[in-house]
This record gives sequence, C-alpha cells and structure tokens, in this order.
Amino acid sequence: MSLPENINKDNLPKHLAIIMDGNGRWAKQKGMLRAFGHESGTKSVRTVVETCAKIGIENLTLYAFSTENWNRPKMEVDALMKLLISSLKGELKTLLKNEIRLNSIGNLDSLPASVKKELLEVIDKTKDNKRMTLTLALSYGSREEIIRAVRNISDKVKNNIISTTDIDESIINQHLYTHDLPDVDLVIRTSGEHRISNFLLWQIAYAEFYFTDVLWPDFREKDLYDAIISYQKRERRFGKTSEQIK
Repeated sequence: MSLPENINKDNLPKHLAIIMDGNGRWAKQKGMLRAFGHESGTKSVRTVVETCAKIGIENLTLYAFSTENWNRPKMEVDALMKLLISSLKGELKTLLKNEIRLNSIGNLDSLPASVKKELLEVIDKTKDNKRMTLTLALSYGSREEIIRAVRNISDKVKNNIISTTDIDESIINQHLYTHDLPDVDLVIRTSGEHRISNFLLWQIAYAEFYFTDVLWPDFREKDLYDAIISYQKRERRFGKTSEQIK
C-alpha cells in the first residue's frame, strides 16, 4: 500500500508507541489457543515496523510484555518467551536490511537467560543502524521504572553526587529506561480497550491517543495510516492557547 496523499511527512510523530492488544481474543474467536494469536500478531509487528521505517518515523516503541504479564498462565508465558526468541532470530535480517536499531526497556534481568542472551545479541548487531530505533518494552512496568529512578536519584543525593535542588525533569529523564528516547507523540492501542496499562506514564504526558477496535493480529498498514492521519488533524498546544501556537 502506498502512502496516502493526505499524510504530511513533515508532521509525523517522532516517537510512536503502540499497546498491541487483542491477540488472545483474536485466537479465541477462531477457536484456537491464545498462543496462536500471539504468533499471528508477529505479522502485524513486521508490517508496522517496516512501514514506520519506510515513511520516516524515527522511534517506535512496542509494549511486548508487561511486568503484570508474568501473572498469566505458565503455558502462555512460556509460549511467549519461545516466540520472542524465534522472532528475534527471524527478524534480524529485516532489521539490518531496513537500518533499524533494536533497543529494549524493562527489567531484562527477569527474562529467561536464553531470551536475554538472544535479545542482547540482536541489540549489539543492530547498534550502528540509524534509520529508526525500535524499542521493545519487555518485562516493563512504568511504576517499576519510576520507583527504580527515584531509588537511583535518592542514592546520588545520599552520596552527595547531586543535591535535591538539582532534581528536575531532566534529572528524572536521565534515570528512566527511556533516557535516550524523546517523549512519546502518539500512543496507539488496539482491540477497543481504553487504558494505558502502566505503559510509559511519564513519557506520554503530552502524547496524543488513538484507540481502535481492530485486534492486533488484524492491524495493517491502513490502520497505521488512519492513526497518523488522526494525529495530524489535532492541534497540539502543550498547555498554550491556539493563538499562541499560531
């Protein structure tokens, strides 16, 4: 599918974040196991990643596995971890071909050793790519991220590395998993849910939101373009008035 004429390439979100929801429901509708839905969802991931790189989005963050997802049935978690390994191995060529740098945020130490090993290998092999940064949020929870940042900052205050008067937005940003990423401009959530689900709470302070009933395995280029078109029709004021923006 070609880029729609009504998309302005000069007004793309610099950082797009997606909550990929609906894999389980998609599989259930077809009378299949939830794992089949997750596997089918990888096709949507490939489509979205390649499309974002093609049209010029610089940063794409995908909510792949939350801290809360560890509470799901063991069979489903195990299937997700195996799928993650196979996806990392299978998509390396695509990442290299499209000049995409892989990044990851979250408590990576909680991942199985085999998953973490494969993840770090792909991150290393793509580290010099410049076209787009693809960030996978794995074992990620925003509250956990903020708690971790507060603890690290507190340790620095305690050891006289910084003072309490030094603490501002910049200091907090430096201690988040996303310290090398810009704030999120657009959040997309699929499957008809209207929640944030503990995802990038600090980073989405002024983001635009787009909710769609499309289940993630059915999400395609057109759906992505629809979200971007909706984003581009909005006036982002960041607390100012329309007159000040204009």
